Amino acid sequence: MAKVNKDMLIGEILQLDPNMAGVLMASGMHCVGCPSSQAESLEEASMVHGLPVDLVVARLNAYLESVDK
Repeated sequence: MAKVNKDMLIGEILQLDPNMAGVLMASGMHCVGCPSSQAESLEEASMVHGLPVDLVVARLNAYLESVDK
């Protein structure tokens, strides 16, 4: 099973599962559809939005675990 980490690009995360855009948006990242966000790391995007990257990583990985069952 794939795991998300803070160094992954937003584009890479969405390639794993496009539905993770909803997880990102629910976490406060409302610009996931912006073309420039695709080349940003999760850590960079979290910092820009004032979000704790570890919490965002945990939410994304929890989502992946829930759909992998």
